[in-house]
Amino acid sequence: MFLTHPHISMSAWVLPDHIADILPSEAKHIEALRRGLLDMAFSYGYELVMPPLLEHLESLLTGAGEALDLQTFKLVDQISGRMMGLRADTTQQVARIDAHLLNRQGIARLCYCGPVLHTWPDRPHATREPLQFGAEIYGYAGVEADLEVLELALACLRAAEVPDVSVDLADVRIVRSLLAGVPVDAQVLREVHAALAAKDASELAILTRNFPAPSREGLLELLQLYGDESVLLEAEKALKRTPAVHNVLSNLKWIAERINGAPVTFDLSDLRGYAYYSGMRFSLYAKSANDALVRGGRYDEVGAVFGRNRPAAGFSLDLKQLVGVVPTPAFKASIRAPWVETAQARDAVAALRAGGETVVCALSGQSTQADELFCDRELAYVDGCWIVQAV
Repeated sequence: MFLTHPHISMSAWVLPDHIADILPSEAKHIEALRRGLLDMAFSYGYELVMPPLLEHLESLLTGAGEALDLQTFKLVDQISGRMMGLRADTTQQVARIDAHLLNRQGIARLCYCGPVLHTWPDRPHATREPLQFGAEIYGYAGVEADLEVLELALACLRAAEVPDVSVDLADVRIVRSLLAGVPVDAQVLREVHAALAAKDASELAILTRNFPAPSREGLLELLQLYGDESVLLEAEKALKRTPAVHNVLSNLKWIAERINGAPVTFDLSDLRGYAYYSGMRFSLYAKSANDALVRGGRYDEVGAVFGRNRPAAGFSLDLKQLVGVVPTPAFKASIRAPWVETAQARDAVAALRAGGETVVCALSGQSTQADELFCDRELAYVDGCWIVQAV
């Protein structure tokens, strides 16, 4: 029977929609994944940064686009009176760190892992408090950086034991090239992007009815340009009146040829994600997940608002989403020990812990069973010595 304070309603312990507590077993799994992903990033030379959860709104949103603005919780700073935001994405913050705090002339490889907050879940049944892990490389414009972050993303999913991973490639410069020189306002542009993402040919035809023929026909062709590597050859033919697309397709082919261990597909009309992407984009999928597990690509313009327009590429994922699609590892069980205050007993417990074991001391009068403490062994006093034996 639970006793409650007479003045506290049940709503006091009911969490908001799409916000949840993480209980010990899942939290342990998430923490193991976090450490594994960070160790993988460290092995590639990425350095950890920890930006704050809260920043001035203009730092978080300038140049980020409408989608990120709508996802950001906003509040007034009680000290300064300025508008502040709870980050919905970490990339803007890492770009600020690269531009103003590190200010390196050469390449900077940075990684991060921390919570972000969303006003709305970004997919059905998603949390509004993702635990975002990401890695970004600044200062190199070549396609090799695109490949490196993609390889690191794949390595992270392999380390997490995600089965059946596939890669989907796209490039926002294809659509930009088709729209170059076309007078179109921001609202129509958003509607064109939405029609492309939804592959809505009838809506796209209406929106582009007054566009120049090469642009209109090219955009409509994009709706059919998805699938395996043959799509690139089809795109070369279908978009031959837009010469700028040729180098983009060549770069996509170069990257795809160097991806090992995962099938690669292409979707040349895919514009999903935040507006700061400026080049190649990728999504990583798994059969066990309903949506992309990882999104990333190139965003060369993200640092421009901080006065330092450095080339950049990277990716991010949500550890809370990831933990739901990977097998739960068999964590090592603990050792139960009696609460004994002799120096010999305490030394035995300390030695076991120093050796990497988890030792749970049963407090006086404790009746908890060994299986509740996840113990499969116990520390017992036998013939004058403390030894570990099976429960």
